[in-house]
Amino acid sequence: MVTTRRSAGSSMEPTATGSTARQPQNLSPPRNPPLLPTPTERLLLAVFPLVLVFGTLFSVLSPETRSAHYDHMTQSHSQDPSAAPSYFARKSNIFNVVFVKRGWGWTTFAFYFFLFTHPSGGAGGLDITPRRLRAVLRWAAVTAWWFLVTQWCFGPPMIDRGFRWTGGKCDMAERDVLQGSADIGEAFTAVACKAAGGKWNGGHDISGHVFLLVLGTCFLAQEIGWAVSRWSSRLAEERCIVLPDGAVKSANVEAETAAGQGGGYALGIGTRTALGVAGLNLWMLLMTAIYFHTWFEKLTGLLTALVGVYLVYIVPRVVPAVRAVIGLPGV
Repeated sequence: MVTTRRSAGSSMEPTATGSTARQPQNLSPPRNPPLLPTPTERLLLAVFPLVLVFGTLFSVLSPETRSAHYDHMTQSHSQDPSAAPSYFARKSNIFNVVFVKRGWGWTTFAFYFFLFTHPSGGAGGLDITPRRLRAVLRWAAVTAWWFLVTQWCFGPPMIDRGFRWTGGKCDMAERDVLQGSADIGEAFTAVACKAAGGKWNGGHDISGHVFLLVLGTCFLAQEIGWAVSRWSSRLAEERCIVLPDGAVKSANVEAETAAGQGGGYALGIGTRTALGVAGLNLWMLLMTAIYFHTWFEKLTGLLTALVGVYLVYIVPRVVPAVRAVIGLPGV
């Protein structure tokens, strides 16, 4: 039996007598765990191992690369232009000399160019707004990781420490110590060893090129990714954070401006420049994967870079005290 019920200001609506009214179902998708990258972030992160795997397979399957002599001490093929399997296999290629060797400088330039040209940073071109200040602190944190790994870590950098901890040594330094003409401490780093005419021998050498290229690309992707996602609504995705009371909410609840709450902006020249640097990073990562280092050296370079990215961009999502200092991109 079907009856009708009239409510104020509404038309007749059929209802089933004796039936229990259904409660509305919650159709909202589950929140992404704050400790994990979002699905889009995971997709982007998957690009790096895919590039390294493809490059490694190419180096094995390519007749020119497979037949070229490879020196494990220098982690490269012959540098003779007539014997090198490719222009990009030579360390003297213009992209390696001008771009990769100064990679963090290019990454820093692209970041600041975006920061001070994108309208989300503030009304004035060079004004130091709270959002820009937090972005600078994130850059300082990532730069500190790059510096500790490749330049100095209370002495030799982490890459050189790892090399020696796994049994590596400088051949020239060891020979001079035996002859009593030098102190091994003088050639404790790769730079000092090469400057003295020696060579690193033995041990595990983390790929500094892979580390630098992955770290720079991830840094730029995090800093400009929110701008790209809001420019293209198809890429928009919610990041979740843990609030001081333990509740898990969208990062938008802490947004200070409309930009952090979904406001859209054009990409702008700063964003396009950063995308260009990131794209060139990926190309040189592929060249490194094909022509330089062993697969394990490339893997440890990748993992070392991702540790720094996780500490700066994922950990603040679950630690409000850290997030209060360095914030999140676009928030």
